[in-house]
Formats: sequence, C-alpha cells, structure tokens
Amino acid sequence: MIIILAGENSYEVAQALRQIEVQFTGEAERLDGQDIEPRQLPDILMGGTLFSDKRLVIIKGLSDNKTSWSDLERWVDKVSDDVDVVFIEPKLDKRTKTYKALKKIATIRDFPAWTERDDGKAMQWLEQEAAKRAVAIDRKSVQQVVSRVGVDQWRLLDALEKLSVLDNINEESIKEHIATSPAENVFNLFESALRGQSETVHRMIQTLEQTDDPYMVFGLLSGQVFQLAALSVSDQPSAVVAKDIGAHPFALSKLSSHASRLSRKDIRVILDAFAEADIAMKTTAGDSWLLIERALLKTAAINS
Repeated sequence: MIIILAGENSYEVAQALRQIEVQFTGEAERLDGQDIEPRQLPDILMGGTLFSDKRLVIIKGLSDNKTSWSDLERWVDKVSDDVDVVFIEPKLDKRTKTYKALKKIATIRDFPAWTERDDGKAMQWLEQEAAKRAVAIDRKSVQQVVSRVGVDQWRLLDALEKLSVLDNINEESIKEHIATSPAENVFNLFESALRGQSETVHRMIQTLEQTDDPYMVFGLLSGQVFQLAALSVSDQPSAVVAKDIGAHPFALSKLSSHASRLSRKDIRVILDAFAEADIAMKTTAGDSWLLIERALLKTAAINS
C-alpha cells in the first residue's frame, strides 16, 4: 500500500502520520528522501525483513531528490504487499510522471496550509482542542487568540497550553501571556505609518529588528500595500474586494478606513516608496531595515 501525505500543513500531516503509525504493530522505518539513491529503491519498496511480516516505511521529501523521484516511476506498481510506504511531500509537483503513476494506485491525502482566510476554521479547531483538554475559554477569547497568533495550528496549540494553566482566560491574560504573530505585528507597523506615527514606527522597527527577518517583514508589508491600493481603486465593499484579490475580509476591513481617506496621489506616494525600497533591497548592499523604515516614514509623512 502506498499513501501520500501532501501539503504544507505540517500539523495535520503529523496527526495523519501518527494515526498510521498507531495502527502498525511494528517499528516504522524512517528515511530521508534526499539520502535515497535510485539503486536503493527496489530494496526499500520490495525487500522483506526476518523480524516482521509487515514493514512500514516513511519517506520524507523524496520529490526533492529529482533523480530518485524520477526513477520511482518504474517501481510504484511493484511495491510488495508486505510493505506499506508513506511519502511525506510538503511541496508535491503534480506535473511529474512519477506523481501521475502514483495517482493511479496510491491513496493521496492533501493537507494545504491554512491561510488568513481560514480564521473561522482555526477558531472552530481551537475550541475543539480546548474542549478536549477541559480548558474553559469563551468564543471572544478564542477569536482574540487567533487574531494574535494567526492560523498556524502548532502556535495555536502552544498558546492553548500556556493559557490552560491560568485561573481565568480573558483579554488581559491573553495579552500578557500570548505573543502576537509576525503578520499582526507587521499590520500594526503599517497602520502606525498610515496614521503618521513616525516615532512609533521607529520603535517598532527597532523591536522587529531583534527577532525578525527583514525580507519576511517587507513581504508582509508589501501585501498590506497591495491590499490598500486595491481598496482605494475599487468602489466595491471591502468584502467584495477581499474575494476578488484572495485576501481575508477582516484584514481588508481594517484597512478600509485608511483607503477611503487617502487620495490617489497619496496611494501613489506609498506605492512608489515601497517600489523604491524593493529595488534597493534587491540591487544594493544597503541596510534592509533602514530601507523598510524609510518607506514607512514616507508613508507616515503623508499625514504629518
């Protein structure tokens, strides 16, 4: 039997793999796909063992090993009945011949990473996990946790563990014990710039500089700029714009007040500032954080 656990939702992949392992009575074999050579595939897929009637072989990231992944095509229909093979593939290229061969005989389970549009799903999941652990948390607090942490299930579970030891879970205790996600921090940074709060921008940049990657922060900021520009040129409600550009309605609703008061000229200034920063970060050896701050200060200057 061949099972493929595909997708970048590492939490759900881990849970699915755990269920498979629980149902297997022996010791699973774990292999790194990068280390597998084509000549090893027959033994891995068809070889037996003296110590057990069945084998469970877990192979992670074989598709990143182009040579062995390509060679796998001629072995997929020869897997022994005594061997269960689980391929873990976060980024599976469905255009390859090997995937097309596997699709005919394998059980493929897809676990895409949750995005900000899945916050409702994340809230429901967090409520279920809290109930399993007998953690008393109301709907409003669940929403606040998801807002601060994001939709990553590992981080949500970590937040729930921290809150589970508290006598009372409320807005203040969540703020005290649960750190905000990078996306939330970046939105607050961009909103401070839109409000003309230059000093706040400077302090936040100094804080982010200690822990975050500047290119990740700039990427998130660029997404905010794009969403702001999309809102400014549309006469549709933010929920409609969100659907059109694939963004979360709540995220755009927080930007809509800024989009409505800024002129087209103001939006152009912001777009130009971030375009200049983007080019400079890609073509010069300048301080990336300084370039990000400069773009934000140009944004803040609109309201000064």
